[in-house]
Amino acid sequence: MKQKILTGDRPTGKLHLGHYIGSLQNRVQLQHAYDQYILVADLQALTDHFDHPEKITKHIIEVVKDYLSVGIDPNQTTIFIQSRIPEIAELTIYYLNLVTLNRLSKNPTVKHEMHQKGYREAMPLGFLCYPISQAADITLFQAEWVPVGDDQLPMIEQTNEIVRRFNRIYGTKVLKECKAVLSKTSRLVGIDGKSKCSKSLGNAIALSDSPEVIKQKVFQMYTDPNHIKASHPGRVEGNVVFAYLDAFHSDQEAIASLKAHYRRGGLGDVVIKNILNDSLQLFLAPIREKRNCLNDKMVKEILHHGTAKAAQLAKKTMEMVREAMRIKFR
Repeated sequence: MKQKILTGDRPTGKLHLGHYIGSLQNRVQLQHAYDQYILVADLQALTDHFDHPEKITKHIIEVVKDYLSVGIDPNQTTIFIQSRIPEIAELTIYYLNLVTLNRLSKNPTVKHEMHQKGYREAMPLGFLCYPISQAADITLFQAEWVPVGDDQLPMIEQTNEIVRRFNRIYGTKVLKECKAVLSKTSRLVGIDGKSKCSKSLGNAIALSDSPEVIKQKVFQMYTDPNHIKASHPGRVEGNVVFAYLDAFHSDQEAIASLKAHYRRGGLGDVVIKNILNDSLQLFLAPIREKRNCLNDKMVKEILHHGTAKAAQLAKKTMEMVREAMRIKFR
């Protein structure tokens, strides 16, 4: 039997190049060798969008269109909706008893996102506890591999802590530990150069952006503020344009030559931005074309079948969990 992989995304907006680099390209490759499950994490998205649930519902279809457009095949990958699997909520409740408040508060990913969102005393408990829900997602579907960016590694560590404690307390091997699958370029900087790509920060190029929007965003990119004239030597490190050229240009020898030219002077920012724009247009055109061929009815059918399949596995795992906990009433 193939080993299982589980990953997913919060449906809070269309996916972008950061998602592609961080996880999507891995998912496309891995679906051929593994039994892959992709979760549309609408429940997790509500932890910080609870006051606008319509935003989540609206973007479920859009996120799945992005999956399909980059090459994720519903015949090889099970795509399903988190909220349609009630066993996730049940398992999350059991896991809440295995994790302390102090441990959750020290999770580096949670701490970073708390700061980013400006949470202090008003932080919702649902947000604080979402790593436990993620652990339920991963273990319920018996995933042994999880494609993530390096910023999510603390989540994998937290999941494995829960697995070990559950198995030790109940004297079982029902739950499996998992390992992260990291991308070669696990984090793509935002076009502003200040943070990683983010839907909420509005500093990303979406997979479905039009050619005009792509060009506009490329020419907004942060380069080297001291590179006033083309004749001046420029700095490549921290230069967003070169970060994207490294990730998406097909000829890395040509990029190495461009970097050397930029460093010694004589190469303007407009030139390298035009080169990047051409590369991204070439890369995104077939993705956008495939996306435009999809309709909502097709996507809903895929989600219906995927969720039904995921539900079968969830029920099977929960039966084993209840048996191990000795709470299986007849």
